[in-house]
Amino acid sequence: MAETINQWAVITIILSGLALCVGVYLIKRGLKEAHMKAMIVASTLATIFLVLYLTRLGLGYEKKYAGPEEWRAAYFVLLISHIILAAANLPLALGALWNAYRGLRAAGNLNNIDLPAARGYFNKHRAWVRWTVPVWLYVAVTGWIIYLVLHSYGEVIKN
Repeated sequence: MAETINQWAVITIILSGLALCVGVYLIKRGLKEAHMKAMIVASTLATIFLVLYLTRLGLGYEKKYAGPEEWRAAYFVLLISHIILAAANLPLALGALWNAYRGLRAAGNLNNIDLPAARGYFNKHRAWVRWTVPVWLYVAVTGWIIYLVLHSYGEVIKN
């Protein structure tokens, strides 16, 4: 069961990263409503991933690196940076989402985001995402790499 949960976790985080990229593309094209929907999808999928990942760990399914020794140091540098930035990404994403939500509530709808009551929240949202998006993308891509490495060179730990 844990291995199936792991597969679903991988699928959700791949889709989350793709939805994030689509969301960034859409906002750069000025498509605010489509951007908002893509980011809700990306955030929801990332949340589902986190639940699945923690469930998998709770069930005792874990892999350790068992690949070539000359790759070990590089693998652990990648893994440690991934873990640190994944932990940092949660509050970054929550800050970005919170400010977007507050801005939308103050505006009433996406056509009114330039209202003075909303503008400050959307400016904060933009400030948060300048950090959140690169961190989220790094975490997603390194997570995919770690998955592929462990898929090829991983050994299941029996707890």
